[in-house]
Amino acid sequence: MRPPKILIIDDEPSLLQSLNTVLSSQYETILASSGEEGIALVRERAPDLVLLDIALPGMNGLETLRQIKRHDPDIVVLMITAHEKVRHVVEAMKDGAFDYLVKPLDLDELELTIERGLQTVRLTRQVKQLQSERIEQYHELRIIGESPPIKRILELIGKIVKSENTTVLIEGESGTGKELVARAIHYQSPRASGPFITINCGAIAKDLLEVELFGYERGTFTGGLPKGKKGKFELADGGTLLLDEVAELPLPTQVTLLRVIEERALYQVGGTTKRTIDVRIVATTNRNLQRAVESRQFREDLYYRLNVARIVMPPLRERGEDVLLLSRAFLAQFGERFNKTFTGFTSEAERLLLSHPWRGNVRELKNAIERVALVEDSLVVHTEHLSFIQSQPRPSISSSDDLLTLNMPAGGNVLEHLNRRLIEHALDLHHGNRSQAARFLGIPRQNLLYRLKKYGIKPGE
Repeated sequence: MRPPKILIIDDEPSLLQSLNTVLSSQYETILASSGEEGIALVRERAPDLVLLDIALPGMNGLETLRQIKRHDPDIVVLMITAHEKVRHVVEAMKDGAFDYLVKPLDLDELELTIERGLQTVRLTRQVKQLQSERIEQYHELRIIGESPPIKRILELIGKIVKSENTTVLIEGESGTGKELVARAIHYQSPRASGPFITINCGAIAKDLLEVELFGYERGTFTGGLPKGKKGKFELADGGTLLLDEVAELPLPTQVTLLRVIEERALYQVGGTTKRTIDVRIVATTNRNLQRAVESRQFREDLYYRLNVARIVMPPLRERGEDVLLLSRAFLAQFGERFNKTFTGFTSEAERLLLSHPWRGNVRELKNAIERVALVEDSLVVHTEHLSFIQSQPRPSISSSDDLLTLNMPAGGNVLEHLNRRLIEHALDLHHGNRSQAARFLGIPRQNLLYRLKKYGIKPGE
């Protein structure tokens, strides 16, 4: 890492050299004996901090300060003045000077003031970097589409973000962009400067779920962290908490979650102190929560708490020409990532993209375009470049033929055998995802986990 650059502007050769001697061991020093020379060096060398004498011949220190600030408003300038010139400091501070030092200079004060100034420089740059990253991130979070369903969703998001506390429920098939909408709500809302925390409610063992959500006090668990642990709610304080796959929450955890939402406070596991929280909750699910309520797999009171503002994401097959808008955007994105240039798709390739069912929705489309961008080098994407989506097998057990081909055991419990084979087949169809397999079979996830243990089935084997 390079040392900070300090520009010293003073017309006294002895002071200029003395400051150079003192500071050059820690910083890269640049010397100027006039305001005009100093301004030229600011433009040429871009120093991190400027030490500027007020009493300069020709262009005085105040005018030099103004021109430096016009060139770079964020540059830190420390004024150097004699006792009888202190009255000019007020004017200098109004014009943007960071601080001032009085001659004869105290070296300790000089070093402390410079360090404070450089700390301000670092913080300013960090803020600008974060702002730049946020703008870039928000650009990546653009919801692309011009179809009527997407326009309605964008309009609804515009209304939701005006409130920083309204709970949001987002429903839709897997891969439709539910998390993208959740992030868009967060980054367009007054909570944008706060954290955005996610938790997949279906991917964590139910015994650990409350610990992950609410944290635990120190001493609660043998081998736990000495200071305890904050849960997702506390980590999201001041921001947004995304409860992904909220339908997978066990009923006891649903009771606790309902209380936390109502009271806006929580108790850590093993704790007795109530902790207030300031969190917007966004819940997503690819199940119909209303049906889950009717089947008593989800609490009705919690459903109404979550379903304050509801967004239903349309599947890609219902978005028409949005398929092409998304395809072009993904092609540009991945072309840039892989340092390739693509000009678009042939009309035949576009017809293929429009006719494909996209059962995996936007996620499937994005993965397909990424593959094309990685493998192909042609300027234009042709149908042969997309041949893999035409030949993808689409397994399904909706046909009775799939069930009839099961090999029946010679003896023993036929029903148990069929149950095991159905579970294995459901897991294969959903690439080992237990939550999706449970939904496919129409049974609670806890029941599936019980049967996996019972039959000794390990997904992925």
